[in-house]
Amino acid sequence: MSTNEPPLKGILVADFTTLLPGPVATLMLAEAGADVVKVEKPGGEDMRAYPPQWDGVSAAFAMLNRGKRSLIVDLRTDEGRKAARELAAKADVLVEQFRPGVMQKHGLGYDELSKINPKLIYCSITGYGQSGPKRDEAGHDINYIGS
Repeated sequence: MSTNEPPLKGILVADFTTLLPGPVATLMLAEAGADVVKVEKPGGEDMRAYPPQWDGVSAAFAMLNRGKRSLIVDLRTDEGRKAARELAAKADVLVEQFRPGVMQKHGLGYDELSKINPKLIYCSITGYGQSGPKRDEAGHDINYIGS
């Protein structure tokens, strides 16, 4: 066995994250050799517009998403949801960062996707978990500092 191979070579990650926590997590997977496919909404994720920019590219976006491929998918359309399901069917890992229930609303929750890909490792990043009184609240640094 060659020790020169990255540990996650051959692992496909479907990245449904945006802004900071999810992209940092999937960046670590990409740096460990995983093939990370970042799923972005039409027009790209919001971080693409953050300053500073060089030649029209956000430094923050470039830093957090280096080594990843991007796929534009509109989850509001049947075609987009079909493309997302096809990616999930091939993926080893899926990381999502929506509020609880959003992926399920699009037919992309763990229960749905595990039927087409029983080996899928499904990671949900939320501010306050999948249940409880704050489950539907957005989680950002300022929320945690004020708590």
